[in-house]
Amino acid sequence: MPLSVELGPGLLTNIYDGIQRPLPAIQKKTGEFITRGVEAPALDRNKKWHFKPKLKAGDVVSGCDIIGEVKETSIITHKIIIPPNISGKIISIEKEGDYTIVDDIAVISTENSDIKLQMMQKWPVRKPRPVAKKYDPTLPLITGQRIIDTFFPVAKGGTAAIPGGFGTGKTVMLHQLAKWSDAQVVVYVGCGERGNEMTEVLQEFPELEDPKTGKPLMDRTVLIANTSNMPVAARDASVYTGITIAEYYRDMGYDVALMADSTSRLAEAMREISGRLEEMPGEEGYPAYLASRLAEFYERSGRVKLLGSEDREGSISVIGAVSPPGGDFSEPVAQNTLRIVKVFWALDADLADKRHFPSINWLKSYSLYLNEIEAWWKKEIGEDWLKLRNKAMILLQKESELQEIIKLVGPDALPSKERALLESARMIREDFLQQSAFHEVDTFCPSKKQYEMLRVILKFSDLIQEAVLKNVHIDDIINLKSRENLARMKTISNKDFERKLKEIEKEIEKEITNLVQGGA
Repeated sequence: MPLSVELGPGLLTNIYDGIQRPLPAIQKKTGEFITRGVEAPALDRNKKWHFKPKLKAGDVVSGCDIIGEVKETSIITHKIIIPPNISGKIISIEKEGDYTIVDDIAVISTENSDIKLQMMQKWPVRKPRPVAKKYDPTLPLITGQRIIDTFFPVAKGGTAAIPGGFGTGKTVMLHQLAKWSDAQVVVYVGCGERGNEMTEVLQEFPELEDPKTGKPLMDRTVLIANTSNMPVAARDASVYTGITIAEYYRDMGYDVALMADSTSRLAEAMREISGRLEEMPGEEGYPAYLASRLAEFYERSGRVKLLGSEDREGSISVIGAVSPPGGDFSEPVAQNTLRIVKVFWALDADLADKRHFPSINWLKSYSLYLNEIEAWWKKEIGEDWLKLRNKAMILLQKESELQEIIKLVGPDALPSKERALLESARMIREDFLQQSAFHEVDTFCPSKKQYEMLRVILKFSDLIQEAVLKNVHIDDIINLKSRENLARMKTISNKDFERKLKEIEKEIEKEITNLVQGGA
């Protein structure tokens, strides 16, 4: 058989290596270090699960129909689905009770024979699980991170890449996305990472609390840990193992987020295997099929209509970290990834050195989903969302152009109009884009609050631009009390931010009107 994974209750909360060997079970057998040839079944054959049937004998079923349910964790109900390639009539189905994953729970009569179904099924990792239809990416994946949701959004079922050098905050960014994105199931693949980095993830994830339910985040997470000292063949397989598990939960109708950290190590494994097979090397020694293999992985994402008699949908959003040597985005893995993904969050070492986190460079990053998801933002949040976002981007670009002049003459030599523009751009950078992952309020920012914060900052920007044209001195504007309140907007409680932001807005209008009248 080709390399296949076992799919069934017991996947969540587990930690696997690249070929789905359960590391906690192996540790009990061998201790801290895995010895050669040790094996353990991916899913516990002895544990009994409480099965509730959803269909009865005589029902006609097709691939991916739900025949029953199991409460897998405190957060996720595991839906027992028929394998995609089976359809027929149910001859018998077990009544509600406790069963192991290898007990026969139903018998289905197909054209050729009678097939016994268990709670567990197997699926080859390199073969995508079939779907009825792929939808356009029109819904955003809300992450609660302002620079992502407002400036460079990713769609539900979309693809994104986070390239960045050492210390730029890739792992914390992936933690934030795993914790806060509105996906119900998280699959985290540590592909070829250093042992100490993976240890950090394995220690932190079980301690993280799921903000929506207050339960441990691990209750809706599958971890795949394939460190750099594990066999390269398993590293090559690890992302396929992860995406197949993600497709299985998608087929139940869940929204799944898959984090791959990092695809650069996957490419290195491909290069090593390719060298041993004596294949013709491509650019920088990577195999010639590097681009097609990466595309094969990312293209298994998407928001889809599922197979089965019911009208259901699910999604997989794939976020891949890239670790370019020396932070060089021109190397083959980063370049080939950029051709495939629709969102590029470029992490910047200079921003990280300045302690600006998330250190996503707003001038190098981009999102190709803006127009597709604009309708959702207009309907749910605000009519002028895209207009405000583009206006803020123009201010940041103008600030970048002025930086060269500032290096020569200093900011005080600039005309008041330019100094007002610099102040507006600084507020967008520091008061909006900067976000603390460790602050109890600022760690997650709801979409409506993001929109209102940006609207108030840009209104302040317009008012000070008008004020300086009416001879108000820029230093008087900088010393306004309302400017300090703008800087504190991000820490206002997410429950009553609308009332507080309206108060700040009124205060801004009042103070600037007084300044303009005084200046006149």
